[in-house]
Amino acid sequence: MAEAIRLPLEIFYQHEARHPNKRYLVQPLPGGHLQELSWAEVGEQARRAANWLRGRELPQGSRIAIISKNCAHWIVSDLAIWMAGHVSVPLYPNLTAESVRQVLEHAEAALAFVGKLDDWPGMAPGVPEGVPTIGLPLRPQGEFSYVWDDLQACAPIQDDPKPVADRLATIIYTSGTTGTPKGVMHNFGNFGFAASHAIELFGVGEEDRVLSYLPLCHVAERMFVELSSLYSGQTVFFAESLETFLDDLRRARPTVIFGVPRIWTKFQMGVYGKMPAARLDLLLKLPLLGRRVGHKVLAGLGLDAVRYALSGAAPVPEALLDWYQRLGLDVLEVYGMTENCGYSHVCRPGKFKPGWIGQNSPGVEVRIAEDGEVQVRSGATMQGYYKDPEKTAETLTADGFLRTGDKGEQDAEGNLRLTGRIKEIFKTSKGKYVAPAPIENRLAVHARIEQVCVIGDGLPQPMALCVLSEVGRREAANGTRGELENSLKTLLEEVNQALDKHERLQRLVLVKEVWAVDNGFLTPTLKIKRNVVEGAYGARFAEWGERREAVLWHE
Repeated sequence: MAEAIRLPLEIFYQHEARHPNKRYLVQPLPGGHLQELSWAEVGEQARRAANWLRGRELPQGSRIAIISKNCAHWIVSDLAIWMAGHVSVPLYPNLTAESVRQVLEHAEAALAFVGKLDDWPGMAPGVPEGVPTIGLPLRPQGEFSYVWDDLQACAPIQDDPKPVADRLATIIYTSGTTGTPKGVMHNFGNFGFAASHAIELFGVGEEDRVLSYLPLCHVAERMFVELSSLYSGQTVFFAESLETFLDDLRRARPTVIFGVPRIWTKFQMGVYGKMPAARLDLLLKLPLLGRRVGHKVLAGLGLDAVRYALSGAAPVPEALLDWYQRLGLDVLEVYGMTENCGYSHVCRPGKFKPGWIGQNSPGVEVRIAEDGEVQVRSGATMQGYYKDPEKTAETLTADGFLRTGDKGEQDAEGNLRLTGRIKEIFKTSKGKYVAPAPIENRLAVHARIEQVCVIGDGLPQPMALCVLSEVGRREAANGTRGELENSLKTLLEEVNQALDKHERLQRLVLVKEVWAVDNGFLTPTLKIKRNVVEGAYGARFAEWGERREAVLWHE
């Protein structure tokens, strides 16, 4: 007999009834003020908005967009959309007008909630004519068809709608690292399966705290923050901006935190900016004192209360995981995709195995196909891609397994190790195949390298394009370029010694641009867009391939 899965709105009503006055969402406001919403207040505002939505008399299951950076009313809007019987379609808050239009037209969005945004004038032209906009409490300047106060003037609905498991809950458009975004369809059963198992796995409860700062429109933050809070009853704190991020983190003092590798690296670089790496490493080795120093460093970051720290979206260098471990914080790797609610594999506490992610999560089946592809199946697997049956058939096998596109292997205990992306593996002009990800991970251990992309399609040997960290760029500018070059040459030699002959890097190219979301090199979840990197520098590859320097500066 199949297990009964508790669904998101049912769980929300239970928490709302049990502790209506408990703090749920904590939102920083301009001027240093804070807004705290209790479970009862969130429920009432969502019910009023749901009543307004019902008054639009839209067909059941209409798609309603949420265009906003993370904020308390992102979650309130999502709940209202579900209560009204509709489907939420979140958009990344930094899309171009063209991309906004592409998603809204493809989803046939009937309405759009608009909240915190940095460049609404640049995005607004992408909203198709005839799609009304609703300005959330934290909204940009501009004209909106309605504002949140209009919705709150309605009486709250008196019923507790409980959509069934196979009812579509959301369409999550992928961030488009490889081309046109695809609309991943998840029903309430998918969300319920992933969230209920994850909460049980980690024992997250009502006393836990989490900081929401990665895009809520992405599946990782949606599951780790929104769905986890609904299922655990934990308090959600929001970050106000990049400038206030550390203050926001210290205010929340999260007990659980999720980050992408670049965030964990940023924390480390911030610490090194205040204390030289060699001095900190020396202090951490001292008996008794080392533990106190580690705790003080974590407290300075606002991470001293963390019980569980997770990292996903890309592999984490082992040296970085080791560094946090010496501070007293175990950062556990997690692996998943938009197509399975981010619920697939996770490292269990105390079971870290260097180079391996961890075991499959409860209820997840995994197999390695003949070509080495990792394939998974669970109750969190998507319903398919919206209006794209062909792509759905390519991605889901006949027996319901999700083709991840990742190559990998398992050990006897069921731990998974990824060895590269099937589509990212390139072939050199010598006819040899190279998987870039493992090589990039080896280079990323260097304290002065912040980003790295290994290229080599059609070249005799691969090369690595590297972006220096802020400290590295400062050192190079202050006349210590020679020392940095020698350190990087040593790194190159060490990495090449561990590689097969056809994988060995010709050289490291230090590019001057910092790869960011704003200039198009990174996705909103800070993954490097390999095709953009290759497009930006491709004209120089042949020239760089003929140079003799082991470390080349791209001025």
